[in-house]
Amino acid sequence: MATATAPRSKTKINIRPLGDRVIVKRDEAEERTEAGIYLPERAKDTPKSGVVLAVGDGALNTDTGERIPLDIKKNDRVIFSSYAGTEIKLDGLEVLIMGEDDILAVVD
Repeated sequence: MATATAPRSKTKINIRPLGDRVIVKRDEAEERTEAGIYLPERAKDTPKSGVVLAVGDGALNTDTGERIPLDIKKNDRVIFSSYAGTEIKLDGLEVLIMGEDDILAVVD
């Protein structure tokens, strides 16, 4: 079972995504604007980026029975679609479980 560790955190979760799924720790929302104005909770935008904590084995090729490896790796910084994934809370850590196709880009 893969162990996912949150960046800059001592929290460890024992979770292994299946197939072409990945587990992403969403970035924190900005607390204030570039001009220095503090934002109330309801005015903050939900970030559409984060860090990959764990990846699955890949999608199954039904013709050959082999796994198709993912393009995403652990610790990749990614941008994903607005309503991507399912948000869950494990051991106090909020993460998203999403399919590889919900990820739009890897930030180098």
